[in-house]
Amino acid sequence: MTATFPDISLSTDRLVLRPYEEADIPALVEMMNDELVTAWTGVPYPYTTEDARDFVTRAADAERTQGRGLVLAVTEFLTQRLVGTVTLQRTDWRIGGTEVGYLTASWARGEGYASESVLAVCRWLFDEQGFHRVELRTAADNTASQQVAQKIGCVSEGVLRGAGLVRTRGDDPADAGGWSETRTDLLVWSLLPEDLDDVMDDGSDTGGYASHTDYTAYADWR
Repeated sequence: MTATFPDISLSTDRLVLRPYEEADIPALVEMMNDELVTAWTGVPYPYTTEDARDFVTRAADAERTQGRGLVLAVTEFLTQRLVGTVTLQRTDWRIGGTEVGYLTASWARGEGYASESVLAVCRWLFDEQGFHRVELRTAADNTASQQVAQKIGCVSEGVLRGAGLVRTRGDDPADAGGWSETRTDLLVWSLLPEDLDDVMDDGSDTGGYASHTDYTAYADWR
């Protein structure tokens, strides 16, 4: 029998993390067509309604039901607006470890939502699912994502040389599809239960990071 995560929702003071719904499709399309999302992830560009529908109705749930991980939409508690995504992937049930990825919508950056949502998921993994390790990988130049990792208490473990791909855009504004892939190093971070001892429970505290953009962590969104 395949081990799977439960079909759950999590909440913080400001956010609700829940499975994606078909009503999220328009906001998901808008969120994923942001240039920073295109640059740091492997999602299709342009990201179409059909891409979003397939993700919401099939791919996201398959991550959970096939035991690979979990996909959660991140929404504001008060407005219910979609503000990001948190994913668990490459889950190893034998060792109790998984890899977390995240992104924040352009209209919600600078609020500390990335660290708040990822921290909530990590606490849930450790406290309720009995996990022992969460791994995070960030592109070498994605400093804002690295700041999120540091804020939630992750420890830097090393570098995977040439292990990732990011996209850059050419200088010609007339070339609408002018994205090209560039190989990059990936920084590896880890979080263990004891690393959370010094992390504040109040996820709404931006800890001085409000001036920084919440970029996506490097993750395979194909």
